[in-house]
Amino acid sequence: MTVDAAVLFELGEPEVVVPAPAAGPGNWSGAATAVLHDGVVYLTYRVRRPLAEGRGVTTVVARSTEGVSFEQVCVVHRDTFGAESFERPALLPRPEGGWRLFLSCATPDSKHWWIEALDADTIEDLPRGSRTVVFPGDDNVAVKDPVFLIDDAGTWHAWLCEHPLTEAGHEDRMTTAYATSRDGLTWTRVGTVLSPTPGSWDARGARVTAVLSLDPVVALYDGRATAEDNWFEVTGIAREGADGLLHPEGSRPVARSPYSDGALRYVTAVPWGEQTRYYAEAARPDGAHDLVSWVS
Repeated sequence: MTVDAAVLFELGEPEVVVPAPAAGPGNWSGAATAVLHDGVVYLTYRVRRPLAEGRGVTTVVARSTEGVSFEQVCVVHRDTFGAESFERPALLPRPEGGWRLFLSCATPDSKHWWIEALDADTIEDLPRGSRTVVFPGDDNVAVKDPVFLIDDAGTWHAWLCEHPLTEAGHEDRMTTAYATSRDGLTWTRVGTVLSPTPGSWDARGARVTAVLSLDPVVALYDGRATAEDNWFEVTGIAREGADGLLHPEGSRPVARSPYSDGALRYVTAVPWGEQTRYYAEAARPDGAHDLVSWVS
């Protein structure tokens, strides 16, 4: 896919794919990852309630042949993993057949997150699939919200949101790390590739949400200026430079919601004929977040 910042977010009226589970702030459907496989769009997303009602409760896998009306295929519950909350999942067809679902899991009573993989021969069997912790994090860093690509040579590529845990009260900060793997289960961390820009709209965090090109890397990412903007990120574009790092394109985000908290985050994309179909979590007037889609 290619990306043209001038036309990428001429949203018009995005269509609601999955509405928020209820009205009001903290009720969110989103943090989605989309993949196109054999002409079918597979979408995996988390459903979240307000803090007092349990945060990210389930991860849903759904499919659609036309990109907007989705049939739910299976649901994974956070309690199965002993997680306090779920955040962004990712779903990929395995090169050897079958499916792999990656889950972002919050450690109870902690700011720590880890990423776990579920493997199954069919999507329907994913809730009962084999489990592997692929990015455990540690006492110094929380790891979540992965983005994955598999290239033509069979190499797996991952972009991971990392939260430093070394300074109490500042665990919301975000950078993006890059890692590679031959099998998608055992990974080598290469390094941090996208960092916040001091004094800019992404000064508090920069999280890759979609990779549209590998050579060079062109990515969509979301970010925020302050800790108070946590959960209300907006979206920008970054491109790989000669140093191998990702650099923001322009000094402003390219998309935000016109409603309530302004969030337009976790953008993901699939090829759609001569165009691209995008999915994102977007704020609506009552403060809830819907999972929406548009074509550009």
